[in-house]
Amino acid sequence: MKVNQWTLGLAAAGVISFGAVAQAEEKPSHQVLTAISSTALSGYVSTSATWQPGKSVPNAGYSYAKTEGFSLDVIDIKLSSPLAEGEYATGYNVELWLGPDAVGLGNAIAGAANTSTIAIKNANVSLNIPVGNGLTAKVGVFDTVVGYESANSVENPNYTRSIGYSIEPTSHTGLLLGYKVCDGFSANVGVANSYDAALNANRSANSQFTYLASVSITAPDSLGFLKGAVLNAGVVDGDAAGATGADQTLIYVGVTLPTGIDALKLGVSYDHLNVDKSSTDIDALAVYASYKLSDKLSLNSRFEYALAGTGVGNATEAGIATLTLDYALWANVVSRLEYRLVHDLNGSKGAATTAGVASRNNGHSLIAQIAYKF
Repeated sequence: MKVNQWTLGLAAAGVISFGAVAQAEEKPSHQVLTAISSTALSGYVSTSATWQPGKSVPNAGYSYAKTEGFSLDVIDIKLSSPLAEGEYATGYNVELWLGPDAVGLGNAIAGAANTSTIAIKNANVSLNIPVGNGLTAKVGVFDTVVGYESANSVENPNYTRSIGYSIEPTSHTGLLLGYKVCDGFSANVGVANSYDAALNANRSANSQFTYLASVSITAPDSLGFLKGAVLNAGVVDGDAAGATGADQTLIYVGVTLPTGIDALKLGVSYDHLNVDKSSTDIDALAVYASYKLSDKLSLNSRFEYALAGTGVGNATEAGIATLTLDYALWANVVSRLEYRLVHDLNGSKGAATTAGVASRNNGHSLIAQIAYKF
């Protein structure tokens, strides 16, 4: 799933992606007084400031969406109790987003864009089923099984999200089963109401559901220089919520690669989205690199290529470069400065621009983020 990505693996398979490896810092959690003594409280508060030199938007689908100025991004609040020991162990996870960014999850329950909004990011019951090595089940709202980046920006190497992330679902309402086949190999399969995150909504008139699956494979020591490499792959296929929701298929592959250099982390991700089996495909390729300059300072980069649509003159292409300086000056605080360049590879000077501003092939964003994790 798309959570807790500062350790190896992919969130989609319960093993975290390269995005997590970029910073090896555990999120603190605190016990709260409830009927379940193991309940832990955690979360974060994220703020940012944005400057867009030239005010250019080369392509609205590829550009950083926030306007200039200071922003409250989101307040994340999580209550959870992990699976305990025992054949029939249970647990739960509740995670809420409050603030303007909550609408981006697609399952807001109050408010509207850029207003006070509440979204249920996670709300599920975990069950252990004593089958084989141990089968786990999640029932309720859970993170999607595909993707290299987390919805939580503080768990990613960059503040802004990739194009691949933007075309993936964020969460589902349904049932997810997870199974560890052996050391280094695990899998997830599930069924959900809809492709997207809309709460309790599906194509009920047609009894159509969404199906999802993912695998995570870690290379063993016997593979020499490739030992520790992680391959994650997944697919989500189903209809968007609503009576006329389009059928969508998302195929994802992500790899984290060992470099032999402790300070350097590398990763690659690829997303392919097909809508209604038509020519409106979207492809997104991203390469990640993170280098730890010192105990406190890291440089994280992401280079992307995105293609939407097919046919000469009908496709839109963009190249995106993101550079992030992350400096851990204060305890429990994420403080970073990010530069994002979006280049219109069609040379058409943009499909959409800010009103009254000249069209350009390049868009620039400079963003600072300060977030506190508790």
